[in-house]
Amino acid sequence: MVGAAVVSILLFLLASASDNSGFFDRYYTWLLGLNAAVAGALLVFVVVALARLYVRYKSGKFGSRLMTRLVLLFAGIGILPGLVIFLISVRFVSNSIESWFNVKIEAALESGVSLGVAALDQARSELGSIGEISAATIAGQDALASHDILTRLVQDQEGMLSAVIIGQDGKMITSAAAPRVDLKTDMPTPAMLLQAVMPGGYSVAEGGVERDFKDASGNHGGVPSALDGATSLRLRVVLAIPEPPGAAPRFLQLIQAVPVKLALNAEVLRTAYSEYQERFVARTGLRKMYIETLTLTLLLAIFGAIASAFVIAGKLAQPLLVLAEGTRAVAEGDLSPRPIVATSDELGTLTQSFNTMTGQLFEARSAVERNRAALQSAKAHLESVLENMSAGVIVLDADSKLVSSNEAVERILQHDVASHMGMALAAIDGLEMFAQAIAKAFSAQSAQSAAGSPRKQSKQAHWQQQIEIPRRLGTSDDHDITLLARGSRLPVGAGSGYIVVFDDISDVISAQRSMAWGEVARRLAHEIKNPLTPIQLSAERMQMKLEARLEGSDRDLLNKGTATIVNQVDAMKRMVDDFRDYAKAPPAVLDKLDLNALVGEILHMYLSGDESDIIHAELADTLPAVMGDATQLRQVIHNLLQNAQDAMSERAADAPPARIDITTEAIHYQGANGAGTAVRLSIVDNGPGFAPKILSRAFEPYVTSKVRGTGLGLPMVKKIIDEHGGKIEIQNRSDGTGASVLILLLKLAPASVVA
Repeated sequence: MVGAAVVSILLFLLASASDNSGFFDRYYTWLLGLNAAVAGALLVFVVVALARLYVRYKSGKFGSRLMTRLVLLFAGIGILPGLVIFLISVRFVSNSIESWFNVKIEAALESGVSLGVAALDQARSELGSIGEISAATIAGQDALASHDILTRLVQDQEGMLSAVIIGQDGKMITSAAAPRVDLKTDMPTPAMLLQAVMPGGYSVAEGGVERDFKDASGNHGGVPSALDGATSLRLRVVLAIPEPPGAAPRFLQLIQAVPVKLALNAEVLRTAYSEYQERFVARTGLRKMYIETLTLTLLLAIFGAIASAFVIAGKLAQPLLVLAEGTRAVAEGDLSPRPIVATSDELGTLTQSFNTMTGQLFEARSAVERNRAALQSAKAHLESVLENMSAGVIVLDADSKLVSSNEAVERILQHDVASHMGMALAAIDGLEMFAQAIAKAFSAQSAQSAAGSPRKQSKQAHWQQQIEIPRRLGTSDDHDITLLARGSRLPVGAGSGYIVVFDDISDVISAQRSMAWGEVARRLAHEIKNPLTPIQLSAERMQMKLEARLEGSDRDLLNKGTATIVNQVDAMKRMVDDFRDYAKAPPAVLDKLDLNALVGEILHMYLSGDESDIIHAELADTLPAVMGDATQLRQVIHNLLQNAQDAMSERAADAPPARIDITTEAIHYQGANGAGTAVRLSIVDNGPGFAPKILSRAFEPYVTSKVRGTGLGLPMVKKIIDEHGGKIEIQNRSDGTGASVLILLLKLAPASVVA
């Protein structure tokens, strides 16, 4: 570091001597000798270092090759650019010094100086002409009109800094100026005003080249701006305004910025011409001095670069060699600490960090393994939660394409959504209405959020609505699926997306309808039953009183009318009883029940008549006992068999023989609460089947296709099955030759199997 400082000082003094003729005459030889001595010392150091490196390289000492490569690299970086610059500089100095002192150059410098002076005079003359025209225009005008003229003058004339009208007392009457111009410092002196009344007025160029240099280099990086020109070199013209007789004298002052480039070039030309005359005499010595200085500088740079290469290579190689040994040991599994290089730079810190790294390697690996296990456990837990949710969860990206879903989605929507990942939800067959409803809900939410306040936007972060979609064809239930869906936005990957959570509330809606119809039935039974008995008694009383008084056709008409009234009242009573039973069905009393025995008991009554060749039973050999109410289940089976028999009467004439099949079996059931065993009761006929309108609303009260039916049979059946905790499904057979009713009883008696 001391040697580098000494060399830098000597080179600076040598370069200064080359530019200062007085200093050059006294000290240049001494400075040249001192630099040569330093160059010799550096040469000795380089020779000794090369010899030591050669010995280490030949002996194959570890690190010598790296040291050699670093030395050659740093030395090449220092030598090659310096050598190129030296050759170009010598060539340039040899050719250019002679070209500096050309006769044409001297003449050009003289012409340039004259040209600059002429240009300044021409600019001053033009400004004087503008001032005379402006003074004549202002003559006789008031202050407001004069201010408008001055404003236009400043705006229209390029480089115009200010235009001021001054009174005889030297005070400003009105003015116009460019931005950032201080008018107070530009007011004319009394001497200027005295000269202004003379022919031609007052005209002068103000400022200097030294000021130009200061503003250009200090304020704008060497490139003078318009403002620099305005504050450095400018033209001032002061003229008397021709006034009518008796008016107070007024003066017009115009200040215009001279382009800095024009004034600067003129002064530089004059200075260059003077220096040219001085250098012309000593051009031979100057060329020799430059070449010697360049040569000595090259030698100092070369020897300094090689010496620095050895020093830098040694400093860099030592910690790098320590790290090389350490990495080789780590690769072999040795994590013991390495020797620490006692330096305060980054390389010393690197060796210390290497030892810290090896000490923390096992801990880091363990932490990674623990984090990985925790992440996998959290992921598995989240997946388990999603998969075991009864509600369906769908995640969509910004383009409404499927990202993920759980198993409940396939169960609720009855579509294999998992096989359509990456597809748009609207592109999945059967889910178009569902996708359309979701898209509409998110669009409405976005519109409300954009139009609402921040507080409302936070409340509208999600939407919730009821959606109805048709069931997939071929499923066991043809009712529409009623979903309660809730959606919100969430980030997906690097963008944004949507999450939709929904659940099937079809059973809830059906239960609500049943409750509503039950209330209607209760009120109808109450309102209708009260007048029925008086009507029937009145008709019978009329028949009893009038029958003995009438004869012939009148008596027959009385008896026929009375019988009609009584019969219709009985029919209405039965209907009211059905209403009452539907509205106030007693709760099921569940007890251990053998379903096969109950079905056999009921079929015994049917098989003893004409239906023996129509009804066919196939009961499971071993069937688990169920928890049920025998009375209510008997009513269910009677009702379903009666419906099947009624359907036989609507068959076509060319239809195959009538047949009703009733079967029982134990099946494996997968439900929302888990898997288990259930008992299934099936009643299948080959009649015309359910009409499409009836099929979708079969369990709603008063929906029937029978002429004399009340539409309460299947609703009563479903109500009983629901109270037993079971499920009932109706559907048309796939071959179009009848209908089937499937009943699942999920509550089994504990640890019991009935033969």
